[in-house]
Amino acid sequence: MEAWRCVRRGYGRCVVGRGRYPVFPHHPKSLGRDWTTPWESLQRCCWNRHISSCMRWPGHYSRAPYPYFSSRHFSLNWRPPCLFESKTQFQYYNWRPDSLSQTSLIHLSSYVMNSEGDEPSSKRRKHQGTIKRNWEYICNHNKEKTKILGDKNVDPKCEDSENKFDFSVMSYNILSQDLLEDNSHLYRHCRRPVLHWSFRFPNILKEIKHFDADVLCLQEVQEDHYGTEIRPSLESLGYHCEYKMRTGKKPDGCAICFKHSKFSLLSVNPVEFYRPDIPLLDRDNVGLVLLLQPKIPYAASPAICVANTHLLYNPRRGDIKLTQLAMLLAEISSVAHQKDGSFCPIVMCGDFNSVPGSPLYSFIKEGKLNYEGLAIGKVSGQEQSSRGQRILSIPIWPPNLGISQNCVYEVQQVPKVEKTDSDLTQTELKKTEVLVTAEKLSSNLQHHFSLSSVYSHYSPDTGIPEVTTCHSRSAITVDYIFYSAEKEDIAGLPGAEVALVGGLKLLARLSLLTEQDLWTVNGLPNENNSSDHLPLLAKFRLEL
Repeated sequence: MEAWRCVRRGYGRCVVGRGRYPVFPHHPKSLGRDWTTPWESLQRCCWNRHISSCMRWPGHYSRAPYPYFSSRHFSLNWRPPCLFESKTQFQYYNWRPDSLSQTSLIHLSSYVMNSEGDEPSSKRRKHQGTIKRNWEYICNHNKEKTKILGDKNVDPKCEDSENKFDFSVMSYNILSQDLLEDNSHLYRHCRRPVLHWSFRFPNILKEIKHFDADVLCLQEVQEDHYGTEIRPSLESLGYHCEYKMRTGKKPDGCAICFKHSKFSLLSVNPVEFYRPDIPLLDRDNVGLVLLLQPKIPYAASPAICVANTHLLYNPRRGDIKLTQLAMLLAEISSVAHQKDGSFCPIVMCGDFNSVPGSPLYSFIKEGKLNYEGLAIGKVSGQEQSSRGQRILSIPIWPPNLGISQNCVYEVQQVPKVEKTDSDLTQTELKKTEVLVTAEKLSSNLQHHFSLSSVYSHYSPDTGIPEVTTCHSRSAITVDYIFYSAEKEDIAGLPGAEVALVGGLKLLARLSLLTEQDLWTVNGLPNENNSSDHLPLLAKFRLEL
């Protein structure tokens, strides 16, 4: 029976920052793939190193350092089973080291899983392993077809033709090194070497090379690394790079990079969410909007608007998140607007710090949100309880922001004054004032884009939620690729839409993973995946 796990290749780590040291003065005895050692050895070598301070129990906060009591062979009902050969039963809250027989043997399980089919214990440390992700093809209303990465066969229904322009987009929060070091408590499950930038950047660059996307939308791009390593490396791969650093003293920002061979640059439009004259907007997040022209020698093509952002994290400031999103949408509306009044195709990527199904997520997909009575902490869905939280004000942002409730830039219109009919003019002016006041007091937000999410956010086989980030505190979805499309639900699954007429057509997406999948390789970052986020990747088709 697995009870207490202390040994990892002959050493342990009982206190964060204490380094590695031998757990036992002599090599423990091997029993197959597991180990035993006399209790007195463990007590002598580990108890004095504050083993009790890092003990953890299944079903509770379990990302503390090892050792821990595993839940693999017993239920999570607060009743530990017999852990030792003496068969002594005890309650965890009455447990003391002196209650153990000095001759008892503690069973220390190997970190290797018994079989490939076993479900790994949550947060069990792994030193090796790769994550398998499949391409899921979505074409012509057919059932999704998949292939393992590395398979060069292409779905024939997704091939290029003269009247189509196919391109791929990656969205990737690459984890700023400064932010990693400032939030080291989120990465206690990681071995220290995998957290060094000198180890992480080659892995990140390897992923980018492997996926070979036509457009990259990167978040948490640290400025010094961007100038010295990231930009030169990407330019050597044929990318043109545009970067917007966060305002204030923040060291990172957002970048959009695109292949010279696929696009030419029409315009660059940075968006700063910090406004010194508006107390609500006191955060340093940014966005970046590019207008790209596909390079198609044999046909005319509309431009494509690509936006990238990283919204505020704070789960209890939904008012700021919604305002930042409205500012980004207003800039997209300005950039993507065409002469005939329509919008060119749009791809909006980023870390939105909001979960699927939340009011903010629903607003992006549905194009409308009535936020009357909505608690400020409920906007992003990151927190379940709204106790003690204030309700969103109406309107959320002040008029001097210059953005309407339709998420477009407001244009100051001067009413025409007719000298021959002053009474009528005054009446019209009063009506105009009433209309403006009514709009400002409305609790309805709208935008005019038809946006779909590339991902369904649930495993198609099990219905288990997929995640895009996984570290010592949480494993959730906060990263998205949204695209403009005409929608038609397929099999009633959330997020499973394809474009039928106009807009962009989703051809394929790189599958996401569940939290359980990621902990089989020790979560994120790990030896092969060097960010605490997964890269998202989609293939689109533009009908010409």
